[in-house]
Amino acid sequence: MSRHSFRTIEGHTEGMPVRMVIDGAPPLAGATMEARRREFVEHHDWIRRALMLEPRGHAHMSGTLLYPPLSEDADMSLIFIETSGCLPMCGHASIGSVSFAIEAGLVRPKTPGTVIVDVPAGRLTARYEMDGAGVSSVRFTNVPSFLLHRDIEIVHPHFGKLVVDIAYGGNFYPIVEVQPNFPGCEHFAPEDLLTWGREMQAAVNRAIDVVHPDNPTIRGVNHTMWTGAPLSNDADARAVVIAGDSLIDRSPCGTGTSARVAQRHARGLLAHGQAFRHQSLIGSTFIGRVEATAKLRNGLDAVLPSVEGRACLTGRAEHYVDDAQPYAHGFSLREFAK
Repeated sequence: MSRHSFRTIEGHTEGMPVRMVIDGAPPLAGATMEARRREFVEHHDWIRRALMLEPRGHAHMSGTLLYPPLSEDADMSLIFIETSGCLPMCGHASIGSVSFAIEAGLVRPKTPGTVIVDVPAGRLTARYEMDGAGVSSVRFTNVPSFLLHRDIEIVHPHFGKLVVDIAYGGNFYPIVEVQPNFPGCEHFAPEDLLTWGREMQAAVNRAIDVVHPDNPTIRGVNHTMWTGAPLSNDADARAVVIAGDSLIDRSPCGTGTSARVAQRHARGLLAHGQAFRHQSLIGSTFIGRVEATAKLRNGLDAVLPSVEGRACLTGRAEHYVDDAQPYAHGFSLREFAK
């Protein structure tokens, strides 16, 4: 039996929780952050479960583990953890972690105003603005994002035939735009969209093989984006993002916003540098932009999107994981469903 402790900074990005582990994370080996992510999944996934699931977390918890930079010119590294797994990338958690690391003095950027972050999906460059001692906004340039498949017909068990685009922004998303069989996310309860999102993930994964052209270890769909009309006139669109089996994103979703920026640019709906104000389920907003265009190794067109948002620090905590205690490594109610 053993007892572990983890010190964390707690907060949220546009309403979505971020629990950043600043002490207690295990040492990881590997030449890349993706290799280190795989090592974490294979040997240390109990940490993710213990800190994200109940009784220390909840069905919508999300977080990161803060590490020193992997590459010489970076300032910090992140491993992303949430209830659905250990992700290659998480935009809202990047914004939150950069904000918290700067405000807590845990990172001293080589270039003031800019933080370079090594993550499993690649590398992020984040620019931040200060308001006194606090970070007022973070705008990060994400990994190359792209529209992989367009106008794919998926037969959904509730809606029937739906036409979706599948885009990548650090994770893969089937993007369900308003269409005859789907009038928009605003017409449905979040709990129903969660159930239908799980079904959409399964339907897409049965229908097609979704693989990153440059990194075949990134494959499959573990998210769904339901779109709809914005809640206010100062926004361009709205989305409810479902991640895995149980998570409904309270923020507009950073990787989801990146994927939608790539999709809209590929379809001629978003110009280089144009602001795309993306609203969430609760009305919070990220601003997405195309910062530059790029090409993948197979010649597929991609963009370098930026996502801008704000994070709020809400406290600090120390969490204990004692193997002798019941439910030490966390649980989800879905694991007990018949």
